[in-house]
Amino acid sequence: MHYLLYTSPVGPLRIVADSIGLRQLWLPNEVAARQPDSSWTEDANHPMIKHVVETLNSYFAGEPVSFDHIPCEPVGTEFQRNVWAQLRTIRYAGVISYGDIAEQLNNPKAVRAVGGAVGRNPIAIILPCHRVLGRDNTLTGYSGGLDVKKALLALEGINYKG
Repeated sequence: MHYLLYTSPVGPLRIVADSIGLRQLWLPNEVAARQPDSSWTEDANHPMIKHVVETLNSYFAGEPVSFDHIPCEPVGTEFQRNVWAQLRTIRYAGVISYGDIAEQLNNPKAVRAVGGAVGRNPIAIILPCHRVLGRDNTLTGYSGGLDVKKALLALEGINYKG
């Protein structure tokens, strides 16, 4: 694995990638609490990392970017990967509810399980879990902290309740 510490307006982010794709994108609280595996290599020139950095630079400059062109390979259960695939469908400045995701997975009673999977998303921002709100457009929890979620929503011009 290759990684880079990226300085963003919401704090430091750690980008983790390999030859297959983006594996992880740690939010500031994760960067503070975790260390890269000793077998990983810090590498700002890794092609995938450079690609992600260019995209994040555009995103944080306020450009309405799509993350579709970034190959993502998160590790998780089949259910988690299915939820994360749904996150990928949320367009820039769009929102979805946990219930909507459960319905898209043909499992409308799995709202809490969807919430758990969203909270374990290993590729923040690129798999835009910050765009998931409560059914009535309310601000819900965020594993990266509500301040980070609010900042990302504000960057995209997304309005929410509470």
